Amino acid sequence: MLTYAADRLWEEVAYLAYYLHWSFDEILGLEHPARERIIAEVGTIHARYAREGP
Repeated sequence: MLTYAADRLWEEVAYLAYYLHWSFDEILGLEHPARERIIAEVGTIHARYAREGP
């Protein structure tokens, strides 16, 4: 069985907690593909705001 790298998981948790203010349990409750998709979407929004502003 392949396990997800602990350091990467912590990065994902910190990223979503910082931007979405979700709890540790809420973030860990997400399936990995859903968590990756949300991270990608938050990153897209963040990059757009950095370029254009809110």
